[in-house]
Amino acid sequence: MQELVSPSIRYIVLDVLKPHNPSLPEFAIFLGELAGVTKVDVTMVEMDDRTESLKVIIEGTAIKFDELKEHIEKQSATIHSVDQIIVEKTPKH
Repeated sequence: MQELVSPSIRYIVLDVLKPHNPSLPEFAIFLGELAGVTKVDVTMVEMDDRTESLKVIIEGTAIKFDELKEHIEKQSATIHSVDQIIVEKTPKH
Protein backbone atom coordinates (compact mmCIF):
# COMPACT_ATOMS: atom_id res chain seq x y z
CA MET A 1 0.00 0.00 0.00
CA GLN A 2 1.36 3.40 -0.99
CA GLU A 3 1.87 5.97 1.77
CA LEU A 4 0.09 9.31 1.37
CA VAL A 5 1.49 12.74 2.20
CA SER A 6 -0.33 15.24 4.40
CA PRO A 7 -3.42 16.84 2.86
CA SER A 8 -2.81 20.02 0.91
CA ILE A 9 -4.91 22.59 -0.92
CA ARG A 10 -5.02 21.75 -4.62
CA TYR A 11 -7.84 24.07 -5.78
CA ILE A 12 -9.36 27.21 -4.27
CA VAL A 13 -11.96 29.73 -5.44
CA LEU A 14 -11.81 33.19 -3.88
CA ASP A 15 -13.88 36.36 -4.00
CA VAL A 16 -11.23 39.11 -4.06
CA LEU A 17 -11.53 42.90 -3.99
CA LYS A 18 -8.61 44.85 -5.46
CA PRO A 19 -7.86 48.39 -6.65
CA HIS A 20 -7.69 49.04 -10.42
CA ASN A 21 -3.91 48.80 -10.29
CA PRO A 22 -2.32 46.38 -10.90
CA SER A 23 -4.11 45.35 -14.08
CA LEU A 24 -5.83 41.98 -14.30
CA PRO A 25 -2.98 40.33 -16.28
CA GLU A 26 -0.35 41.71 -13.87
CA PHE A 27 -2.37 40.50 -10.86
CA ALA A 28 -2.84 37.00 -12.33
CA ILE A 29 0.88 36.69 -13.16
CA PHE A 30 1.76 37.92 -9.65
CA LEU A 31 -0.43 35.18 -8.13
CA GLY A 32 1.16 32.60 -10.41
CA GLU A 33 4.59 33.40 -8.96
CA LEU A 34 3.61 31.94 -5.58
CA ALA A 35 5.20 28.58 -4.68
CA GLY A 36 2.87 25.63 -5.20
CA VAL A 37 0.63 27.44 -7.72
CA THR A 38 0.36 25.89 -11.19
CA LYS A 39 -2.66 27.68 -12.69
CA VAL A 40 -4.45 30.99 -12.08
CA ASP A 41 -7.84 31.99 -13.54
CA VAL A 42 -9.09 35.52 -12.75
CA THR A 43 -12.49 36.85 -13.84
CA MET A 44 -13.73 40.39 -13.21
CA VAL A 45 -17.20 40.19 -11.71
CA GLU A 46 -17.84 43.88 -11.01
CA MET A 47 -16.02 47.21 -11.23
CA ASP A 48 -16.67 50.61 -9.64
CA ASP A 49 -14.76 53.91 -9.49
CA ARG A 50 -11.93 52.57 -7.32
CA THR A 51 -12.11 48.79 -7.07
CA GLU A 52 -12.65 45.53 -8.93
CA SER A 53 -14.43 42.45 -7.56
CA LEU A 54 -12.79 39.30 -8.86
CA LYS A 55 -13.44 35.58 -8.94
CA VAL A 56 -10.01 34.00 -8.52
CA ILE A 57 -9.49 30.28 -9.15
CA ILE A 58 -6.10 28.89 -8.20
CA GLU A 59 -4.84 25.36 -8.79
CA GLY A 60 -1.62 23.91 -7.50
CA THR A 61 0.30 21.13 -5.90
CA ALA A 62 0.43 22.49 -2.35
CA ILE A 63 -1.17 25.92 -1.95
CA LYS A 64 -0.51 27.44 1.46
CA PHE A 65 -3.50 29.62 2.31
CA ASP A 66 -1.66 31.97 4.71
CA GLU A 67 1.05 32.61 2.12
CA LEU A 68 -1.57 33.14 -0.59
CA LYS A 69 -3.44 35.64 1.61
CA GLU A 70 -0.24 37.59 2.38
CA HIS A 71 0.74 37.53 -1.30
CA ILE A 72 -2.67 38.95 -2.33
CA GLU A 73 -2.43 41.68 0.33
CA LYS A 74 0.89 42.86 -1.17
CA GLN A 75 -1.20 44.16 -4.09
CA SER A 76 -3.58 46.03 -1.71
CA ALA A 77 -6.22 43.38 -2.41
CA THR A 78 -8.46 41.60 0.10
CA ILE A 79 -10.03 38.16 0.19
CA HIS A 80 -13.76 38.63 0.84
CA SER A 81 -14.57 34.92 0.93
CA VAL A 82 -13.38 31.43 0.17
CA ASP A 83 -16.14 30.06 -2.07
CA GLN A 84 -14.75 26.59 -2.81
CA ILE A 85 -11.75 24.53 -1.81
CA ILE A 86 -10.40 21.10 -2.69
CA VAL A 87 -7.88 19.41 -0.39
CA GLU A 88 -6.15 16.26 -1.49
CA LYS A 89 -3.65 13.71 -0.22
CA THR A 90 -1.18 12.52 -2.84
CA PRO A 91 1.06 9.45 -2.89
CA LYS A 92 4.66 9.85 -1.69
CA HIS A 93 7.24 9.24 -4.39
